[in-house]
Amino acid sequence: MLMSILKRLFFYFTTFEKLLWLFSVIAMITTFFIFKNTDYVTLVSCLIGISSLILCAKGNPIGMGLMILFASFYGVTSFICKYYGEVITYVGMTMPMSILSLISWIKNRHTKTEVKVNTLDRKDVMLVSIFTIVVTLAFFFILKALNTSNLPVSTISVTTSFVAVYFTYKRSPYFALAYAVNDIVLIVLWIMQSFISITYVSVAVCFTVFLVNDLYSYFNWLKMQKRQAEK
Repeated sequence: MLMSILKRLFFYFTTFEKLLWLFSVIAMITTFFIFKNTDYVTLVSCLIGISSLILCAKGNPIGMGLMILFASFYGVTSFICKYYGEVITYVGMTMPMSILSLISWIKNRHTKTEVKVNTLDRKDVMLVSIFTIVVTLAFFFILKALNTSNLPVSTISVTTSFVAVYFTYKRSPYFALAYAVNDIVLIVLWIMQSFISITYVSVAVCFTVFLVNDLYSYFNWLKMQKRQAEK
């Protein structure tokens, strides 16, 4: 049975997707050991995140299930580094929204393994704009009160994360683009942390890998949207 599942997985992904996943995993594991990181929670969370992204790129609801796991593991790493914005964002926002997104993706499927791509309307744009402003202002003062490290960058991370999870819930291709922007913010955040401890370079590399995967997700979702519209 295991061989049957592995065979189906092999043919489910394109050659490019398999190479992208393999490159991402090798890059993550290599940098983890090169910079002598002993935080295996970080390694596990990044590997889960990589697997989640390649599945989300294909609009597979299982990817959202893995995203829930990633959010919980990443929250632990962020808490250790006093990045309370990341803890609140991923544990208090990304994880619950991923659960709602999982339900939304399961209910709105184009096929058994592919979500139906949605188009945003004016109401969606207006709501996300209002909520983003409110969330950004609220979290700035919350994070400031918690004495969060690198406050400006942490606040921007919350903003981009909120937009990303909202678009994910709405099944819009723009979710991947929003996550790509968030990845850039997090690369900066963890590079700052690596000045304190070089072991966190591996986390910066993790989000660099995420950036590549999210950009691929965006373009693949546009293809999915076009293909679904033609059918």
